Amino acid sequence: MSDAISEQTLLRWAESLAGVARTGMGFTDSQFERERYEEILKIAGDIKAAADTGVDDPVDGDGHVVEWMKEIGRGVPGYVTPKVAVGAAVTNDRGELLLIQRADSGMWLYPTGWCDVGYSAPEVVVKEVREETGYDVEPVRLIGVLDGMRLGASRVPLYSLLFFCRVVGGSMNIHPLECTDAGWFTRDTLPSPTIGADRWADPIFAAIDGEHRDVFYDDLRRPVWRGE
Repeated sequence: MSDAISEQTLLRWAESLAGVARTGMGFTDSQFERERYEEILKIAGDIKAAADTGVDDPVDGDGHVVEWMKEIGRGVPGYVTPKVAVGAAVTNDRGELLLIQRADSGMWLYPTGWCDVGYSAPEVVVKEVREETGYDVEPVRLIGVLDGMRLGASRVPLYSLLFFCRVVGGSMNIHPLECTDAGWFTRDTLPSPTIGADRWADPIFAAIDGEHRDVFYDDLRRPVWRGE
């Protein structure tokens, strides 16, 4: 008997199937093909429902299908890609890292946010840190590109651009709707539970310590789709 399939894997399968189907529906003019893609969406919906409630007693996945169908565009606007977000690894003059406790999950992570149209990625970093924590920061450099679903930080496909930043002003003033707590931490005093600290803690604290490493990113699965 093989091990149970993880929730993270089920979500990846569901979103990947849904992405293929929605992209296909955005480019095809064939009613026959649209019907086949709709069937794929229904299968993806059931898989995502199983991830939500368990494979032994999954709920109907039609609600996921309805949401996916709302997002279908025509042509290039209909090509489904991961969303883009930013993360901010903010340090102070004591070599500490700024973390927030997310209001939605209770998990600890560095400040993050969706990339808004009209802003560059580092501009979003400055805006999000200010909104979530009250601090003014200066982005120094990009240090990581992470798949949010593989990190465990997201249930939707996204790429997160992680910037190393220095605090330059402001004071702690957390956003009550986005954070329940925030603080400064060292490598040895990270709070629990954190999201994906085994993936980001070492490169972030290397940057804090003055090391200049290459940008880090998720390892290739081998084979690319089926491997871990």
